Amino acid sequence: MRVAIAGAGAVGRSIARELIENGHEVLLIDKSPSSIRPERVPDAEWLLADSCELSSLEEARLDRCDVVIAATGDDKANLVTALLAKTEFGVPRTVGRVNHPNNEWLFTEAWGVDVNVSTPRIMSALVEEAVSVGDLVRLFTFRKGNANLVEMVLPADSPYVGKASGLIPLPENCALVSILRDGQVYVPTPEQPVESGDELLFVVPAEAEDELERLLAPGAHP
Repeated sequence: MRVAIAGAGAVGRSIARELIENGHEVLLIDKSPSSIRPERVPDAEWLLADSCELSSLEEARLDRCDVVIAATGDDKANLVTALLAKTEFGVPRTVGRVNHPNNEWLFTEAWGVDVNVSTPRIMSALVEEAVSVGDLVRLFTFRKGNANLVEMVLPADSPYVGKASGLIPLPENCALVSILRDGQVYVPTPEQPVESGDELLFVVPAEAEDELERLLAPGAHP
C-alpha cells in the first residue's frame, strides 16, 4: 500500500516509521525545509512541497496513493489537503488529524475526510480508560457507516471472563477487532477466550454502545 503523509513533524515521522515497518511505501511531504530530514526516516520518500497546493500534490503523484494522512499541526492545512486528495485525485481513503477540539465538526466527508483522529479526544479517552474498568471509551468515529471504535477493559465480574469470544452475543453490526493482553495484540478468533483485564477493541454503531456496555459489564451498568 502506498501512503502519503502531509506533515513531517514528530507525528508524521512516527506514523511513517510504523507504516514502513508494516511493509508499506510512504511519502512524507512538508513545506518547511527544516522539516525535510531524510536521515530520520531513511526508508521513506521525501518531498519539499506545500500539500495545500494542487501542483505540489500532482508532483507527489497522489493519484497513485491508496491513503493520504493529513498530519500537520494546522487544522486548516489538514482539511485542504484531505479535500484535494479526495476530490482532485480520487484517493480511496483519507485520514485527518484534528489539533483543536473546536474544529472536530469540520472533519467530515464534506471536507474529504474519511476518518478523523482527534488528539484531544484520544488523550481524554486514555485518561478515562485508566480509571474506568468496565466502561466503554470511544476512541474515534468512522464517518462512513456511522460506527465508532471503542475500547473496554473487561472487568473481573463480567459473565464472559474465560469464555470464547465467539460465544459472546454481541449486538447487531458490532465486531470485536482486537484483544490487548500483557502488552501483546491478539487477533480474535471464535475460539479465543477473553480474560479479566483484557483491553477489547470493538467497532460498534453508536446506538449499540449502551447495549454492549451492559452485556460485558452488567455489574457496573445494570
